[in-house]
Amino acid sequence: MDHHTALVVITLGAAFVNGALGYGFSSITVPLALLFLSNRALNPALVLLELALNASVVWVNRAALPQVWRRVVPLGIGLAPGVLLGTLIISTVSPDWLKLATYIVLLPLILVQAAGYRRPIRAERTAGLVFGSGLGVLYAVTTISGPPLAVALNNQGLSKDEFRAALGIVRLTESILTAFAYLIAGLFVRDSLGLLPWIVPGVIAGVPLGAVAINRVRAETFRRVCMSFDAWVVSFGISALFRTLHVIDSRGAFGVMAAVIAIDAWLLYRFFSRAPARKATHAA
Repeated sequence: MDHHTALVVITLGAAFVNGALGYGFSSITVPLALLFLSNRALNPALVLLELALNASVVWVNRAALPQVWRRVVPLGIGLAPGVLLGTLIISTVSPDWLKLATYIVLLPLILVQAAGYRRPIRAERTAGLVFGSGLGVLYAVTTISGPPLAVALNNQGLSKDEFRAALGIVRLTESILTAFAYLIAGLFVRDSLGLLPWIVPGVIAGVPLGAVAINRVRAETFRRVCMSFDAWVVSFGISALFRTLHVIDSRGAFGVMAAVIAIDAWLLYRFFSRAPARKATHAA
């Protein structure tokens, strides 16, 4: 399978996840596509695409916007300096080291989601400014913000529609800011824009399929399986780059992947072993 065909398959699956959960396109696409592309080539194409994806999420959930927009304003303000710093990083750091840094940052975020971590944020406005800055850096460098943003919003007592609306507002804001910063930095080059014809068809097909499928599958189970897949891909990327960059030259580099699979297997066991108890509670 050549790189373009692989990109079609990857983005179709990622769009399916995004259609089901309201986020997850970059979280699935980036770890897999970075196995054969650089951040500098991949990110600009994904940012342009996510402008449309995130705008559609906001539109679909527009009825809940009056309830949530004030709560996410601090996040939006914090995004701007973070996006500028992230754009500077992607413009200057070596591609392979940037890939490794991307994977290392993503792995704990994915495992936190997989563990089902929940803790409400009390000082929401103050935390929003700080968190928004970090989120801006992460998005500009990786085009990923769904996992940490979902963890934060899941803890704030939002309804399903409010959660999707808040998620859409923040992600639309960060994609607009990042597109503007990339434009100034000259990152929209032919190689990046040439990826769009291979990405768009999968998105057009995958998003509506995911939206239909989530009505037949328990959302938390679907999310949990997606996080497991992400964790395994990211751990493979870290192990492979450890060898490429000669951080660890032996097969011991794949000890990272083995450790992550073991941790995730335990988290999966814990999740599914508790599922019958949760169903019984809901039935009662």
